[in-house]
Amino acid sequence: MKTLARKKCIHVFLAYTGGCNGCDIEVVNAVLSPYYDAEQYNVFLTFNPREADILIVSGCVTLANLKPLKEIYKKIPEPKAVVAVGSCALMGGVYKNIYGDLGPSEFVVAPVDKVIPVDVKVPGCAPRLKI
Repeated sequence: MKTLARKKCIHVFLAYTGGCNGCDIEVVNAVLSPYYDAEQYNVFLTFNPREADILIVSGCVTLANLKPLKEIYKKIPEPKAVVAVGSCALMGGVYKNIYGDLGPSEFVVAPVDKVIPVDVKVPGCAPRLKI
């Protein structure tokens, strides 16, 4: 029964890797808010990567979260999709070059697509859902 139910639903895992939380707020609003009500289309937020169909990554990939992000990606069963949301996920955002005269940050490793394969890129700081 559980397998049949999973085939009819989309489970989304949100991986926040660092930043201002603007992208997270937009994603959670799109999935959980009654205004958009994604659950009526059988789209649910999950906190277990083994149940996820889609991985949404927001924030810049740092030294601290590089290994956990790769592990989360490996745990998601095939077929899977990865969505990189926001300027931080796509290019490091303000955190990549925040130190001015000191040069680029050594803590921001790379954009998400250099760490794991990305299927969809959503630009913006923070991206807004428009209907």
